Amino acid sequence: MTKLTQTSRRDFLLKSSALIGAGMILDPMDAFSIGQKKSWTVGEIMDTFISQVPNGPFAQTVDTIKIGSRETVVSGVVTTMFTTMEIIRKAIDLKANLIIPHEPTFFSGQDETDYLQNDPVFRAKYDLMAKHNITIWRNHDYVHRMQDDGVRVGVVGDLGWNDYYTPGSRILMIPKTDLRGLINHIKNKLQVPAMRYVGDLNQSCTKVLLLPGAVGGRLQITQIMEHQPDVLVCGESNEWETPEYVRAANEIGIKLSMVEIGHSASEEGGSEFVKNWLNKHMPDLPVHHIPSGNSLQIF
Repeated sequence: MTKLTQTSRRDFLLKSSALIGAGMILDPMDAFSIGQKKSWTVGEIMDTFISQVPNGPFAQTVDTIKIGSRETVVSGVVTTMFTTMEIIRKAIDLKANLIIPHEPTFFSGQDETDYLQNDPVFRAKYDLMAKHNITIWRNHDYVHRMQDDGVRVGVVGDLGWNDYYTPGSRILMIPKTDLRGLINHIKNKLQVPAMRYVGDLNQSCTKVLLLPGAVGGRLQITQIMEHQPDVLVCGESNEWETPEYVRAANEIGIKLSMVEIGHSASEEGGSEFVKNWLNKHMPDLPVHHIPSGNSLQIF
Protein backbone atom coordinates (compact mmCIF):
# COMPACT_ATOMS: atom_id res chain seq x y z
CA MET A 1 0.00 0.00 0.00
CA THR A 2 1.39 3.42 -0.96
CA LYS A 3 2.28 5.52 2.04
CA LEU A 4 0.14 8.63 2.45
CA THR A 5 2.01 11.91 2.60
CA GLN A 6 1.47 14.05 5.68
CA THR A 7 -0.60 16.56 3.68
CA SER A 8 -2.77 14.01 1.93
CA ARG A 9 -3.31 12.13 5.18
CA ARG A 10 -4.36 15.33 6.92
CA ASP A 11 -6.74 16.25 4.08
CA PHE A 12 -8.13 12.74 4.05
CA LEU A 13 -8.79 12.75 7.79
CA LEU A 14 -10.46 16.15 7.66
CA LYS A 15 -12.70 15.11 4.78
CA SER A 16 -13.59 11.72 6.23
CA SER A 17 -14.32 13.24 9.66
CA ALA A 18 -16.72 15.71 8.06
CA LEU A 19 -18.48 12.93 6.18
CA ILE A 20 -18.73 10.73 9.27
CA GLY A 21 -20.24 13.65 11.17
CA ALA A 22 -22.88 14.00 8.49
CA GLY A 23 -23.57 10.26 8.55
CA MET A 24 -22.39 9.96 4.97
CA ILE A 25 -19.86 7.11 5.21
CA LEU A 26 -19.58 3.90 7.16
CA ASP A 27 -15.81 3.43 7.22
CA PRO A 28 -13.12 6.17 7.10
CA MET A 29 -11.02 4.17 4.63
CA ASP A 30 -14.05 3.93 2.33
CA ALA A 31 -13.89 7.71 1.91
CA PHE A 32 -10.29 7.54 0.74
CA SER A 33 -10.98 4.70 -1.69
CA ILE A 34 -14.02 6.56 -3.08
CA GLY A 35 -11.93 9.66 -3.72
CA GLN A 36 -9.18 7.69 -5.48
CA LYS A 37 -11.27 5.37 -7.65
CA LYS A 38 -11.11 6.09 -11.40
CA SER A 39 -13.81 3.82 -12.84
CA TRP A 40 -17.14 2.57 -11.56
CA THR A 41 -19.61 -0.14 -12.45
CA VAL A 42 -23.34 0.40 -12.13
CA GLY A 43 -23.42 -2.02 -9.20
CA GLU A 44 -20.64 -0.19 -7.37
CA ILE A 45 -22.46 3.12 -7.73
CA MET A 46 -25.69 1.58 -6.48
CA ASP A 47 -24.03 -0.16 -3.55
CA THR A 48 -22.09 2.94 -2.50
CA PHE A 49 -25.21 5.10 -2.47
CA ILE A 50 -27.30 2.47 -0.69
CA SER A 51 -24.59 1.90 1.94
CA GLN A 52 -25.16 5.44 3.18
CA VAL A 53 -28.93 5.07 3.59
CA PRO A 54 -30.09 4.02 7.07
CA ASN A 55 -31.31 0.39 7.07
CA GLY A 56 -30.38 -0.04 3.40
CA PRO A 57 -30.61 -2.14 1.35
CA PHE A 58 -34.37 -2.54 1.60
CA ALA A 59 -36.01 -5.94 1.14
CA GLN A 60 -38.78 -4.35 -0.93
CA THR A 61 -38.11 -1.34 -3.14
CA VAL A 62 -38.87 0.02 -6.59
CA ASP A 63 -35.22 1.09 -6.84
CA THR A 64 -34.08 -1.65 -9.19
CA ILE A 65 -32.39 -1.87 -12.57
CA LYS A 66 -35.05 -1.54 -15.28
CA ILE A 67 -32.76 -2.29 -18.23
CA GLY A 68 -29.05 -3.03 -18.41
CA SER A 69 -26.59 -4.60 -15.99
CA ARG A 70 -24.86 -4.05 -12.66
CA GLU A 71 -21.61 -5.09 -14.35
CA THR A 72 -21.62 -2.27 -16.89
CA VAL A 73 -18.63 0.08 -16.54
CA VAL A 74 -20.11 3.56 -16.40
CA SER A 75 -18.91 6.11 -18.97
CA GLY A 76 -21.19 8.86 -17.68
CA VAL A 77 -24.39 9.44 -15.73
CA VAL A 78 -27.55 11.45 -16.33
CA THR A 79 -29.85 12.18 -13.38
CA THR A 80 -33.43 13.26 -14.05
CA MET A 81 -37.02 12.89 -12.88
CA PHE A 82 -38.38 10.93 -15.87
CA THR A 83 -36.52 8.92 -18.50
CA THR A 84 -38.14 10.50 -21.53
CA MET A 85 -37.12 9.81 -25.11
CA GLU A 86 -35.46 13.22 -25.14
CA ILE A 87 -33.47 12.37 -22.01
CA ILE A 88 -32.34 9.09 -23.57
CA ARG A 89 -31.15 10.87 -26.72
CA LYS A 90 -29.31 13.49 -24.68
CA ALA A 91 -27.62 10.74 -22.66
CA ILE A 92 -26.49 9.10 -25.90
CA ASP A 93 -25.09 12.42 -27.15
CA LEU A 94 -23.23 12.86 -23.85
CA LYS A 95 -21.89 9.27 -24.04
CA ALA A 96 -23.54 8.58 -20.69
CA ASN A 97 -24.61 4.95 -20.33
CA LEU A 98 -26.30 5.18 -16.91
CA ILE A 99 -29.52 7.10 -16.34
CA ILE A 100 -30.75 7.52 -12.78
CA PRO A 101 -34.40 8.67 -12.81
CA HIS A 102 -36.48 9.36 -9.72
CA GLU A 103 -39.74 8.15 -11.19
CA PRO A 104 -40.83 5.13 -13.28
CA THR A 105 -39.53 4.61 -16.80
CA PHE A 106 -42.27 2.35 -18.15
CA PHE A 107 -45.47 4.13 -17.13
CA SER A 108 -46.37 2.42 -13.83
CA GLY A 109 -45.13 2.45 -10.26
CA GLN A 110 -43.52 -0.97 -10.47
CA ASP A 111 -42.42 -0.59 -14.11
CA GLU A 112 -44.44 -3.62 -15.19
CA THR A 113 -43.71 -4.39 -18.83
CA ASP A 114 -45.38 -7.78 -19.43
CA TYR A 115 -48.42 -6.16 -21.10
CA LEU A 116 -46.31 -3.76 -23.17
CA GLN A 117 -44.01 -6.12 -25.05
CA ASN A 118 -45.66 -5.58 -28.44
CA ASP A 119 -46.55 -1.94 -27.89
CA PRO A 120 -44.75 0.46 -30.28
CA VAL A 121 -44.28 3.17 -27.61
CA PHE A 122 -42.64 0.76 -25.18
CA ARG A 123 -40.56 -0.88 -27.91
CA ALA A 124 -39.24 2.45 -29.19
CA LYS A 125 -38.12 3.48 -25.72
CA TYR A 126 -36.73 0.11 -24.61
CA ASP A 127 -35.03 -0.72 -27.90
CA LEU A 128 -33.29 2.65 -28.13
CA MET A 129 -31.73 2.10 -24.69
CA ALA A 130 -30.86 -1.50 -25.48
CA LYS A 131 -29.18 -0.47 -28.75
CA HIS A 132 -26.93 1.98 -26.91
CA ASN A 133 -26.28 -0.26 -23.89
CA ILE A 134 -27.90 2.16 -21.46
CA THR A 135 -28.67 1.03 -17.93
CA ILE A 136 -31.55 2.49 -15.92
CA TRP A 137 -31.35 2.44 -12.13
CA ARG A 138 -34.32 4.10 -10.48
CA ASN A 139 -33.42 5.95 -7.27
CA HIS A 140 -36.63 6.84 -5.49
CA ASP A 141 -36.87 5.10 -2.14
CA TYR A 142 -33.21 5.42 -1.24
CA VAL A 143 -32.80 9.13 -1.90
CA HIS A 144 -35.97 9.82 0.11
CA ARG A 145 -34.68 7.71 2.98
CA MET A 146 -31.24 9.21 3.40
CA GLN A 147 -30.44 10.60 6.84
CA ASP A 148 -32.07 13.79 5.58
CA ASP A 149 -34.48 13.34 2.65
CA GLY A 150 -32.36 14.12 -0.40
CA VAL A 151 -35.38 15.25 -2.40
CA ARG A 152 -36.43 17.79 0.22
CA VAL A 153 -32.84 19.03 0.57
CA GLY A 154 -32.62 19.50 -3.20
CA VAL A 155 -35.95 21.33 -3.45
CA VAL A 156 -35.12 23.62 -0.53
CA GLY A 157 -31.91 24.57 -2.32
CA ASP A 158 -33.71 25.20 -5.60
CA LEU A 159 -36.19 27.45 -3.79
CA GLY A 160 -33.37 29.45 -2.21
CA TRP A 161 -34.59 28.57 1.28
CA ASN A 162 -31.44 26.99 2.75
CA ASP A 163 -31.18 29.72 5.41
CA TYR A 164 -34.66 28.85 6.69
CA TYR A 165 -34.28 25.08 6.67
CA THR A 166 -33.73 22.88 9.71
CA PRO A 167 -32.38 19.48 8.59
CA GLY A 168 -35.02 16.80 8.87
CA SER A 169 -37.89 19.28 9.28
CA ARG A 170 -40.84 19.75 6.95
CA ILE A 171 -41.44 23.24 8.36
CA LEU A 172 -39.67 26.39 7.13
CA MET A 173 -40.08 29.87 8.57
CA ILE A 174 -39.58 32.12 5.56
CA PRO A 175 -39.60 35.93 5.47
CA LYS A 176 -43.13 37.31 5.63
CA THR A 177 -44.89 37.50 2.27
CA ASP A 178 -48.40 37.08 0.93
CA LEU A 179 -49.64 34.00 -0.90
CA ARG A 180 -49.40 35.82 -4.24
CA GLY A 181 -45.74 36.65 -3.60
CA LEU A 182 -45.00 33.11 -2.45
CA ILE A 183 -46.52 31.62 -5.60
CA ASN A 184 -44.55 34.03 -7.79
CA HIS A 185 -41.36 33.11 -5.94
CA ILE A 186 -41.92 29.39 -6.50
CA LYS A 187 -42.85 29.91 -10.16
CA ASN A 188 -39.65 31.89 -10.72
CA LYS A 189 -37.30 29.58 -8.84
CA LEU A 190 -38.67 26.31 -10.21
CA GLN A 191 -39.54 27.68 -13.65
CA VAL A 192 -43.16 26.60 -13.42
CA PRO A 193 -45.48 28.60 -15.74
CA ALA A 194 -48.60 28.12 -13.60
CA MET A 195 -49.75 26.29 -10.51
CA ARG A 196 -52.97 25.64 -8.64
CA TYR A 197 -53.77 26.93 -5.18
CA VAL A 198 -56.47 27.12 -2.52
CA GLY A 199 -56.76 30.18 -0.29
CA ASP A 200 -56.61 33.96 -0.28
CA LEU A 201 -53.87 35.48 -2.43
CA ASN A 202 -53.56 38.29 0.12
CA GLN A 203 -53.05 35.95 3.07
CA SER A 204 -49.85 36.50 5.01
CA CYS A 205 -47.45 33.52 4.80
CA THR A 206 -44.44 32.82 6.99
CA LYS A 207 -44.81 29.23 8.22
CA VAL A 208 -44.48 26.82 5.27
CA LEU A 209 -45.19 23.08 5.36
CA LEU A 210 -43.14 21.63 2.49
CA LEU A 211 -44.24 18.21 1.20
CA PRO A 212 -42.82 17.60 -2.30
CA GLY A 213 -44.24 14.91 -4.55
CA ALA A 214 -47.45 13.01 -3.87
CA VAL A 215 -47.35 11.88 -0.24
CA GLY A 216 -51.12 11.35 -0.05
CA GLY A 217 -53.98 13.38 1.36
CA ARG A 218 -54.00 11.76 4.79
CA LEU A 219 -50.36 12.62 5.48
CA GLN A 220 -50.82 16.15 4.12
CA ILE A 221 -53.86 16.72 6.35
CA THR A 222 -52.34 15.18 9.49
CA GLN A 223 -49.22 17.30 8.99
CA ILE A 224 -51.42 20.41 8.68
CA MET A 225 -53.17 19.39 11.91
CA GLU A 226 -49.86 18.87 13.70
CA HIS A 227 -47.94 21.93 12.50
CA GLN A 228 -50.74 24.44 11.74
CA PRO A 229 -48.84 26.16 8.90
CA ASP A 230 -49.88 29.25 7.02
CA VAL A 231 -49.48 27.37 3.76
CA LEU A 232 -48.92 23.83 2.50
CA VAL A 233 -46.57 23.69 -0.49
CA CYS A 234 -46.82 20.27 -2.13
CA GLY A 235 -46.37 18.45 -5.40
CA GLU A 236 -49.91 17.28 -5.94
CA SER A 237 -53.01 16.00 -4.20
CA ASN A 238 -56.28 14.37 -5.17
CA GLU A 239 -58.87 17.12 -5.57
CA TRP A 240 -61.29 15.45 -3.14
CA GLU A 241 -58.72 15.25 -0.34
CA THR A 242 -56.43 18.07 0.85
CA PRO A 243 -57.78 20.80 -1.46
CA GLU A 244 -61.28 20.24 -0.04
CA TYR A 245 -59.90 20.20 3.52
CA VAL A 246 -58.17 23.54 2.94
CA ARG A 247 -61.30 25.02 1.32
CA ALA A 248 -63.40 23.91 4.32
CA ALA A 249 -60.83 25.43 6.69
CA ASN A 250 -61.18 28.78 4.90
CA GLU A 251 -64.97 28.50 5.04
CA ILE A 252 -64.89 28.33 8.85
CA GLY A 253 -62.45 31.21 9.16
CA ILE A 254 -59.08 29.44 9.44
CA LYS A 255 -56.32 31.21 7.50
CA LEU A 256 -54.77 28.35 5.58
CA SER A 257 -53.56 28.09 2.01
CA MET A 258 -52.31 25.35 -0.26
CA VAL A 259 -50.09 25.52 -3.33
CA GLU A 260 -49.66 22.63 -5.79
CA ILE A 261 -46.38 22.95 -7.67
CA GLY A 262 -46.89 19.82 -9.79
CA HIS A 263 -45.24 16.49 -9.10
CA SER A 264 -42.27 16.79 -11.47
CA ALA A 265 -41.22 20.33 -10.57
CA SER A 266 -41.68 19.68 -6.85
CA GLU A 267 -39.14 16.84 -6.83
CA GLU A 268 -36.71 17.72 -9.62
CA GLY A 269 -34.35 19.06 -6.97
CA GLY A 270 -33.94 15.51 -5.71
CA SER A 271 -32.38 14.43 -9.00
CA GLU A 272 -30.03 17.40 -8.80
CA PHE A 273 -29.17 16.28 -5.27
CA VAL A 274 -28.16 12.85 -6.64
CA LYS A 275 -26.01 14.55 -9.28
CA ASN A 276 -24.26 16.64 -6.60
CA TRP A 277 -23.78 13.53 -4.44
CA LEU A 278 -22.10 11.72 -7.33
CA ASN A 279 -19.89 14.74 -8.05
CA LYS A 280 -18.78 14.79 -4.41
CA HIS A 281 -18.11 11.09 -3.96
CA MET A 282 -17.04 10.10 -7.49
CA PRO A 283 -15.35 13.27 -8.80
CA ASP A 284 -13.80 11.65 -11.87
CA LEU A 285 -17.16 10.39 -13.14
CA PRO A 286 -18.94 12.61 -15.73
CA VAL A 287 -22.39 13.38 -14.30
CA HIS A 288 -25.12 15.55 -15.80
CA HIS A 289 -28.46 16.62 -14.34
CA ILE A 290 -31.06 17.17 -17.07
CA PRO A 291 -34.55 18.24 -15.99
CA SER A 292 -37.19 16.20 -17.80
CA GLY A 293 -39.94 18.79 -17.46
CA ASN A 294 -43.66 18.11 -17.18
CA SER A 295 -45.57 16.06 -19.75
CA LEU A 296 -48.73 18.06 -18.92
CA GLN A 297 -48.83 21.43 -20.67
CA ILE A 298 -51.13 24.39 -20.07
CA PHE A 299 -53.27 26.10 -22.72
